[in-house]
Amino acid sequence: MPAQDPGGRQGGIGPFVTFVDRVRPDGVVERWESRRYRKCREGAMTTGSVWWAPKSRGWWIAVLFAVGSLLFALGAVPGYASAVGTRWDTVTFFLGSLFFTAAGFLTYREAVDAGPQLPGSGRRRFFVFQPRRIDWWAAAVQLAGTFFFNVSTGNAMRVNLAAQAAHERVWRPDAIGSICFLAASALAWFEVCHGWAGWRPRSWSWWITLVNLLGSVAFGVSAVAGYIDPATGQLRNAGRSNLGTLIGAVLFFAGALLLLPERAEAPQPSPGDERL
Repeated sequence: MPAQDPGGRQGGIGPFVTFVDRVRPDGVVERWESRRYRKCREGAMTTGSVWWAPKSRGWWIAVLFAVGSLLFALGAVPGYASAVGTRWDTVTFFLGSLFFTAAGFLTYREAVDAGPQLPGSGRRRFFVFQPRRIDWWAAAVQLAGTFFFNVSTGNAMRVNLAAQAAHERVWRPDAIGSICFLAASALAWFEVCHGWAGWRPRSWSWWITLVNLLGSVAFGVSAVAGYIDPATGQLRNAGRSNLGTLIGAVLFFAGALLLLPERAEAPQPSPGDERL
């Protein structure tokens, strides 16, 4: 969150500031936006092209999310489990969750590095608590969700789980992870829209947060349909659960690819920069 600026106009949603408008000396009004500042920050590693920039953290976030999404989509493709066996199908999902966690951690670090640094601190802390920043909440909740997916998919690889154990160790963490992803995606959407909703079809960020929000809804549908009865061990609707996972993964893959052109946008100075 930027410092109070009596010379500009700021706004957002609830207690969160997501944009600041300031008038430059030449009379032009320029807008600072929290997401664009975080993704296109001056001093961040933005070398390379749109599609190939292995020295850029933003590029790795996109690639890791894309690979994780592809693995989840592959695991949910009809016939894949029959072709490779249940064991390798669960391994596919587990590997996908690890890619999600790696991307989620880099996203969290990106949010931390874009935040205010403590006075007198030479280095940024590894983990911080910044509840006044909507991007911090989005990144932290998303990262937590990836951990729950790690637990769920990891336990799914175990054979001969009892019905109660499958309910508690596979379905429950999957449901919690899906809730985390939905909450994080909603926060990211609110940040870009500077409110509950908005229409910004010319913005890469708007499209990214929209498709990710829809993907999270699909994952939520999958979790509900994939409810495991603790008495019998039966899934409520396996077909609908796989379909929700497949649709969500495809949408997440699209959102990951759109991160690449967003990363390559012109850097944005901090809200306190005199050039604003």
